[in-house]
Amino acid sequence: MTDPSVDPQENHDRFVREVRASGQVWGLQSDHGWAVCESVEYEETDVYVFWSTVDAAAIHCTDDWAGYTPASLELDLFIDTWLAGMSEDGVLVGTNWDAELEGLEVEPSDLAEELLIEDYEEEDEDGPQDDDRGRP
Repeated sequence: MTDPSVDPQENHDRFVREVRASGQVWGLQSDHGWAVCESVEYEETDVYVFWSTVDAAAIHCTDDWAGYTPASLELDLFIDTWLAGMSEDGVLVGTNWDAELEGLEVEPSDLAEELLIEDYEEEDEDGPQDDDRGRP
């Protein structure tokens, strides 16, 4: 059963923040390649799933993915090679999917933009942070 308190957008935002801070992305890899799911939003579209921490990735090494292990990618390589190639291949990216393998499916180019933007807006319990640079 899915935990209704876990918001896929919050998981995605956490993915972006944590990956930018650590410089690493975590996926699941086996002798046969990287873990992939079918999209629930688009027919005949694959989703490559990535997490912001090794622990979050490792909990998915069960059932169909029992033969997989967490593997990291450097952020620069992920953006320049992986996301660019995934965009060309017409696949999507799943970010910080939960234990039920549910979460956002995002376009690789959109994720690259979020990971590269310098002023990625972080929200806390009070909402978006204000910019104190004195602009109107």
